Amino acid sequence: MRTAQLIRRVRFAAAHRYRKPEWSDEKNMEVFGLCARPNYHGHTYSCSVMVEGPIDDTTGMVIDLGVLDRVLQVEVVDRFDHRNINLDVLEFTEGGLIPTGENLARFIFEHVQSALGSVRVASVRIDEDETLSAVVTRDS
Repeated sequence: MRTAQLIRRVRFAAAHRYRKPEWSDEKNMEVFGLCARPNYHGHTYSCSVMVEGPIDDTTGMVIDLGVLDRVLQVEVVDRFDHRNINLDVLEFTEGGLIPTGENLARFIFEHVQSALGSVRVASVRIDEDETLSAVVTRDS
């Protein structure tokens, strides 16, 4: 049986900074550069989620797009849009995950997959801007 892939993109605007609290300010600047500045910085992110599976013979779809849209609204847009990721998203607060593109993609992958259940998430791509993207794919 052949599988199909469907990609849905959402956008969100958010601020963040990279910082390990156990490091000095100097060490954080050395490792993370401008991303460690204390006053944060922001992006208009694009998040692309690819799901895959067989095409349903009745609907002609891999997934009901309304279901996918509701999950992305809750798990991505409502959680991150117009937020300071370091302050407003529990898993990324002081001492938690560093809000890199890679960590955001992994976090979103896991949460979207959990919310979708049996529909298979193949990948999540986070674009911070037109020059920087991070992609997390399903392990083989």
